[in-house]
Amino acid sequence: MEEQELPYVLIATIGGIDGVYEDHVEFLKKHFNLITMKQFHEHKSHLSEKIKAIYMWWNKPVANQELLSSLPNLKVIATGGAGVDHLDLKLISSFGVKVANTPIAVSNATADMGMALMLASARRIVEGCQIAVSPNTEYFAADWLGDEVTGATLGIIGMGRIGYKVAQRAKAFEMKILYHNRSQRKEEEEQAVGAIYCKNIDDLLLQSDFVMLCVNLTPQTEKLIGKKELEMMKPTATLINISRGLVVDQDALVEALQNGVIKAAALDVTYPEPLPRNHPLLTLKNIIITPHVGGSTTKSCRLVMENMVESILAALNGLPIPNEVNPPK
Repeated sequence: MEEQELPYVLIATIGGIDGVYEDHVEFLKKHFNLITMKQFHEHKSHLSEKIKAIYMWWNKPVANQELLSSLPNLKVIATGGAGVDHLDLKLISSFGVKVANTPIAVSNATADMGMALMLASARRIVEGCQIAVSPNTEYFAADWLGDEVTGATLGIIGMGRIGYKVAQRAKAFEMKILYHNRSQRKEEEEQAVGAIYCKNIDDLLLQSDFVMLCVNLTPQTEKLIGKKELEMMKPTATLINISRGLVVDQDALVEALQNGVIKAAALDVTYPEPLPRNHPLLTLKNIIITPHVGGSTTKSCRLVMENMVESILAALNGLPIPNEVNPPK
């Protein structure tokens, strides 16, 4: 009996800055014929009708009108991570193509990152490390102090899967947990982590020692935190962003940090990424910036890859797609 040909799946490239991880390739090739963008462009006439799926790693390849138009038999786009703001869902849906992401695979890693940024900022870990290793350091100042996280008030904006996992971790630090969300969580879920719902975001901002952003980027959440919101926060408060850079008005944040409107910020996300090397945020001492690695661990990236494979295979076999993203109405 003739062995069935593996489905053709389009990827950006293998290795490099934004290519598929080389140690994932062996697993992927058990399920798919991988076609890089370079191969696709070189053999477009032969490959256009064969490709059934796009495996989007680090948001590449870009699913624009030109690419979608050139893939008449495309069934599904699988993208890594929870966010889908890099996709034009209406455009993709107009071609009859399904979309799947991997929110569960990155939720623990991202929640861990939120806690790491909170702790690092509160205890001035980066600044302390620089002092400890500096060749100019002759003594450690006795009045070099940080803040305690234990017992402090954490305000979580966006109590979805990741926000709730942050709350679970914060409970272990005996934090008072406030949250703002489009809808209130079930009473038993609130009680499990000791979270208090703030229907009005202002109430959360006024009370919190740490404000952590865990929302998806949508037109409603773009620049959700601006000058007005920052001025509502305590002058001793810290803003932590593990969602998307555009959720914060960065110009307003620069001003707030420079003028002591808030004490500090810790960002895993900015806009653009990376920031221009002359950006004022990079000159401030009261900020920590990491390179959008909240969901990226060896374990989570492997799980993301496996989830994407599962979604593609389901779509190609006419089965329900795990984590299918519904197109906008």
